Amino acid sequence: MKITILSRSASIPSTRRLVEAARARGHRVRVLDPVKVEMHLDGRSANLYYRRKRLRPSDVVIPRIAQSVSNYGLAVVTQFALRKVPVMNSATAIAQARNKMRSLQLLSAAGIGIPSTVMARDAADLKAMVSLVGGVPVLVKILQGQDKAGVMVCESLQSLEAALEAILGLGHNLVVQQYVRKTGHDVRIMVVGGEAVAAVRRRARAGRLSHTLIRGAKLQKIEPTAAQRQIAVEAAKLVGLEVAAVDLLDVKGAPKVFEVNSSPSLTEMEKATGVDLAGAIIARAEALVAESRRPARASPRPAMKETP
Repeated sequence: MKITILSRSASIPSTRRLVEAARARGHRVRVLDPVKVEMHLDGRSANLYYRRKRLRPSDVVIPRIAQSVSNYGLAVVTQFALRKVPVMNSATAIAQARNKMRSLQLLSAAGIGIPSTVMARDAADLKAMVSLVGGVPVLVKILQGQDKAGVMVCESLQSLEAALEAILGLGHNLVVQQYVRKTGHDVRIMVVGGEAVAAVRRRARAGRLSHTLIRGAKLQKIEPTAAQRQIAVEAAKLVGLEVAAVDLLDVKGAPKVFEVNSSPSLTEMEKATGVDLAGAIIARAEALVAESRRPARASPRPAMKETP
């Protein structure tokens, strides 16, 4: 099987793990920087080039699109899909996951539990609305943008005020979200192909703006509850992701989803859990290719009525 991984660099740890897992299973794999992929449309075909050379066919694409090149990268993912190549995580699903308010709206509309969340354009308004999410500590998240940094934990109103003024001053939209510390931990569940394959409990570092709470956090392998598994799988499915890391909080004993990630880091969770996550993703890619090659079932023809 020929696998294409869309990633800024083959040296990125998660990308490297996917390459290793693919080769270990006997597949050919190439890593393409999405910003170096050229696209051509003419109303009849969707062509792809890499550094001005036509791309050879691929059996499946695994997107690892960096936030900094999100718009262009998602156009590349869509171009592969137009060529009928199976894609793990569609452009639509990735875009929905990255717009944090949009993904929360999807989850809430479907009845999936989420922590209380507020959004406003003014720092004073957001600070005044903190009581609606239960007070500090809170999560502060940049909705979408080109910066790698996107989420932080604020433990006090003073740190919250400073964060709001700094982030809004840069022109970013953000949300403030309920963050209940159950002994200082939350849960991340990795979902691949509709199955919860690994889970960790983590302690995030307060006051640090980062791309994900998992950076700098202490991870501990756990066996998720049935309720945690179910809500994680449902959240990934609703957003449309084949591969996702679903972040949960326990609010009054009930799991609630506070974020769904479309390109989660693999290496930290593999080290903490001992689970071959890269191998699970490649196995799911194999299944998608097999499904795409099955002939479509013909609809049964209605029985002909006999003429009396």
